Amino acid sequence: MEQQKIPVTVLTGFLGSGKTTLLNRILTEQHGRRIAVIENEFGEIGIDQALVIKADEEVFEMNNGCICCTVRGDLIRILGNLLKRRDRFDHVLVETTGLADPGPVAQTFFMDDELKDSFRLDGIITLVDAKHVSLHLEDSDECKQQIAFADVLVLNKTDLVSPEELDALERRVRSMNAMARVVRAHLAEVPLSQVLDVGGFELSRALERKPDFLVPEYPFEWLGMYALPEGVARLGVGPAADPTMNVALAPVSSPGDALEPLLEPLVRIFGQPRLALKPGLPLKVGVPYRLALSAKRRETFEVQVPREGRYVLATEHRPEELDLSLESPSRLSPVAEQTFAAGHEHDATVTSVGIRAEGSVSAKKLNAWLGELLREQGADIFRSKGILSVSGEPRRLVFQGVHMLLDTREGPSWGDAERVNELVFIGRRLDREALNAGFARCLVKP
Repeated sequence: MEQQKIPVTVLTGFLGSGKTTLLNRILTEQHGRRIAVIENEFGEIGIDQALVIKADEEVFEMNNGCICCTVRGDLIRILGNLLKRRDRFDHVLVETTGLADPGPVAQTFFMDDELKDSFRLDGIITLVDAKHVSLHLEDSDECKQQIAFADVLVLNKTDLVSPEELDALERRVRSMNAMARVVRAHLAEVPLSQVLDVGGFELSRALERKPDFLVPEYPFEWLGMYALPEGVARLGVGPAADPTMNVALAPVSSPGDALEPLLEPLVRIFGQPRLALKPGLPLKVGVPYRLALSAKRRETFEVQVPREGRYVLATEHRPEELDLSLESPSRLSPVAEQTFAAGHEHDATVTSVGIRAEGSVSAKKLNAWLGELLREQGADIFRSKGILSVSGEPRRLVFQGVHMLLDTREGPSWGDAERVNELVFIGRRLDREALNAGFARCLVKP
């Protein structure tokens, strides 16, 4: 008897739309399902996992940025590991970052043969912030794609808008995606039957929306195949505008010089945790690295070649951008190479600032700082969230904000745990130094 495929639900929606609220509802209701949760964050500090109510379900976190391009291999790796213990769960929930295009996420379940045979994409659930979505619909491609790819659109935070505004919003999202079911909600309170086991995702419909849906995005921009002798080679990288670059070197076992069979295996390699590597340290085969680069000088990295043969080098940037070279001992030319279009780019002005500080804060100073910050810059602060230690309070303070709106609640007791404040701000034109200085003024001096 053929084993049933495991259903996968993708929760998406722009920053602050209520994805984690809905996730917590799913995890705490009595539905009889055993759920594995995969989370992705756009931010320097992982906050979301701490915001998810602890339940019997297993929670996996990816904090590498955009789940829709560079983290696709990470998603493949985690799903592959889940298959080794599939007796412990019967449903998978993937919560994407608010800046993710869900198309490539869905693509994962059609491009990888192992996943295609084991998992079934049940549906894409998009939460829409009824109050703030209009601020992003015109200038955010991700926000538009999240709506366009949805099987179910949850218009959330209905209490913050008038009935007329809500009707207008529903007409607008229906004009963007007439096939999706539209559900209205307050605090993401929707019947679970409307978001789980919906059987809604159809490949044909995805191809209508995006004809190149099955053309994968890759986490590398260039591949070069080299014939290398055993021993030590050297990878040279010229002065670079970026402080780091992701690379991986892998052996080639397939015959001929075709690069196509190497693409998905390289995606899996790039999905492993990347090791930071400084110049002068050895780079091993089959391991992804994040190379430390210089803006002023050329850097050289040793490459350990275990045996003579053909190897493929995958790099995050094209060689001509950085005058990249592979030498053994003289400069080598690739026997085959291929350049890929860079994965979609997010608005370069949208960044995240993470703050981590030990100790406790003054409630009065914190309220004054956050109030002033959101009044003056709230339009550009899409999302704020954090876990704080307030002086004199035995429990954590959890806060979540969207633009000028801020919500706080008590979290678990600190107990004997070290008191550490962790905050993340995601928005446009954020001033890192000012945010750090402002929060530092809220700390209680020992």
